Amino acid sequence: MKEEEIQDSNEIKDQAIHENQAADEAETVRESGAPASEEAFGEASGSGEEAKRLQELADEYQGRALRVQADFDNFRRRTQKEKEELAQYATSKLVGELLPVLDNFERAIATVPATPEFEAFNKGVNMIFQQLEGVLKSEGLAAMETVGQPFNPEYHQAIMQVESEEHEEGIVTEEVQKGYLLKDKVLRPAMVKVSM
Repeated sequence: MKEEEIQDSNEIKDQAIHENQAADEAETVRESGAPASEEAFGEASGSGEEAKRLQELADEYQGRALRVQADFDNFRRRTQKEKEELAQYATSKLVGELLPVLDNFERAIATVPATPEFEAFNKGVNMIFQQLEGVLKSEGLAAMETVGQPFNPEYHQAIMQVESEEHEEGIVTEEVQKGYLLKDKVLRPAMVKVSM
């Protein structure tokens, strides 16, 4: 009889353990808020929304990457152009400072008297002037042709208007100071008189 009591008590314990496990599982389902089958349905529909959201994010990041790449390409082109311009016009300051020296050489050559005693001196000054002019031309310096040309404020600086019968209105009649171009840019505008 004792064996039957022990067996009955073991069965009662097993039953109590099973009831406790069932109660724990039911409590877990209540805490999650939905039965397991509803969770699986939510995950399936949520994964479609999640995939759409992730695709939108990927598209946004790709757009950003393309814009950054374009910005970088523009920056690279701009800095390359600036480097080329800097190399091309690096001498512009020095050449600009040498223009008054060139003007003074021209004035000196124009005022030398034509006597035999100054002939050797005049020849030497002329040779120095031609050498300086050659060096400046090799750097891209070119004198502007102004007389007889229409007045252009980008190239000419009008200092006076004069009446002229041989030129129509707005034509440069006289050059007071030479203008120079360095490659394709105006280094110094020409000072001119313009017909009216």
